[in-house]
Amino acid sequence: MPVASRRCRIVRGRVGRGPFPPEVALHLVRRACELPERAGRSLSQWDCAALARQLVREQVVAAISPQTVRRLPAADRLKPWRQHVWLHPRTPPDTRFAQQGRAVADLLTRPLDEHDVALSLDEMTSLQPRPRRVPTRPARPGRPVQVEHEYRRAGATHLFAAFDPRSGRVSGVTARRKRQAEYLTLLEQLDQTLPPTITAIHLLADNVSVHHGRLVQQGLAARPRFVAHFTPVHCSWMNPVEQWFSILRRKRRRSPNFADVAALQRSLHQFIAEWNAIAHPFRWPQHSFAKILATVEAAPAAEPASLANAA
Repeated sequence: MPVASRRCRIVRGRVGRGPFPPEVALHLVRRACELPERAGRSLSQWDCAALARQLVREQVVAAISPQTVRRLPAADRLKPWRQHVWLHPRTPPDTRFAQQGRAVADLLTRPLDEHDVALSLDEMTSLQPRPRRVPTRPARPGRPVQVEHEYRRAGATHLFAAFDPRSGRVSGVTARRKRQAEYLTLLEQLDQTLPPTITAIHLLADNVSVHHGRLVQQGLAARPRFVAHFTPVHCSWMNPVEQWFSILRRKRRRSPNFADVAALQRSLHQFIAEWNAIAHPFRWPQHSFAKILATVEAAPAAEPASLANAA
């Protein structure tokens, strides 16, 4: 087929060979900035092929390739075939939110007194042993580790962990249920293992009820060394134990293959012991928080102006 016969012809607007006129790019950008349902399409989001078919369907062009569709909106950095998950706040960030964020940043970055310690606490939930049909095969020359695809379910356990970012050490307990009682078991372990010379144990946790329910409040009142702190809502990035959980997932929870829950629990405690033997500090410099917190603190000031403009 001659090259000229493959050229796209404009149906609406200027007709002829050569590059597409600006009207085609404008129509493409307009469609790409709308969800497919707006155009009557049953699609979650656009891709290049779907947009190309839509332009032909609407008689904007006689034919156009997905590659051209990808190229035309490049100057606008428009990529509707990509997806980013975000969380719409229930309420706009306010002064209290900013103050709470600053308090957490201060707790994690300021020098502590020699009689103080700051711990980050959270849970890894529903950890399954997933025993495989055949044992995992180790690596061989020219062959990676081989893990059997099929597995069976054999229960689940939860890991309650306390992470000290200034030393890197971890304390943990495993339990079959996730309740305030199991969280108090971790606090009891911390109270017994930390020396009496530590007079203030700062506990940083998120806002789930397991961390601040009635039983936990009674337990904290009975242990005066404990001082509870909470991250702002939906700010898990402020909880350093999440970093350690990521390490645990990559180093021990990848393709799990344990006979039962008891074997899984033993492996988790062994991993914690081996980790503590080589633990190192996780340094959180203040400038790592500064940019995000500055944006949060600026939001309440900008909100009245936005409302005034809308009015």
